Amino acid sequence: MEQELPTSKDIFKIRVLKNGPYLVSGNIPLFPAIIKCNSTGIPVEWVMSDKLKTPETYTLCRCGQSKNKPFCDSSHARVNFDGTEAIGNESFEKMAKEIDGPTLTLKDAEILCASARFCHRGGDIWQQIPFSDNPQLKQNAIRNACDCPSGRLVVVEKETSKTIEPSLEKSIGLVEDPGMGVSGPIWVRGGVSVYSSQGMLYEVRNRVTLCRCGKSTNKPFCDSSHYPEADREVIEDEQK
Repeated sequence: MEQELPTSKDIFKIRVLKNGPYLVSGNIPLFPAIIKCNSTGIPVEWVMSDKLKTPETYTLCRCGQSKNKPFCDSSHARVNFDGTEAIGNESFEKMAKEIDGPTLTLKDAEILCASARFCHRGGDIWQQIPFSDNPQLKQNAIRNACDCPSGRLVVVEKETSKTIEPSLEKSIGLVEDPGMGVSGPIWVRGGVSVYSSQGMLYEVRNRVTLCRCGKSTNKPFCDSSHYPEADREVIEDEQK
C-alpha cells in the first residue's frame, strides 16, 4: 500500500518512532482509564481519572522500560528495544469475522484483542448475539462491544445496517487493570491518526489500542502480552 505522510492539517496524530516511543502531537488529552471489576473479577465499568498535565507535543513509552511512565525517558536506547512494526495495514473489515444474530451482527477481529474483558460482562457476547432479539441481551451486547477499547468487537444494527460506536472525544487513555495487577495498553480514542515509523497512515478508527509493554507480536498494536502468561492462557481459552 502506498505510504501516506502526515500533513499540516492532521493536527491530532501519533507517530511511531523507529525503535522508540510514540510521538503525540496536537495537545491530545491524556488520562488514566481504569478497569473497575466486581468481586468475581469481571469488569463492570471504565473509571476515567483526572487528565495528566502534558505539553502540546509529548512522547509516550513504547518499550515498557521507562522510569518516568507513561512518558519516554530514552530507556529504549539503553535496552536496545526492537520496536519493529509487525502488522501491515489490513482493514478492520478484512480482519473481522462475523457472527450473525436476529437483530445484531457482531464483527470480531480477534488479532486486535487487548483483553479488557468487558466482553464477559453479563454473559459472553458471542453467546448473546444469536439471541439478540431479546432486548436485554441485545442491550448488553451493544454495551459490551462499545466498551471494548481496541475495537476488536463492533456491532451492527441489522435493520438499519448502522454500525454502533460509542461517542469518544479525541483523547488517549492509559489502561490500568488493578484486578489483574497490570498496566494495559494505550487506548487511542475518537479517530486520532496513527502513523507508522515509515510515515504510513494506519486505518483511522474510533477505538485503537497501542502496545506500551514492548512485548506485543502485533506492534504497534496491543496483543494482550502485558498479561502474565498463565492468565493469558485462561483468557485465550475463554475466547475460543
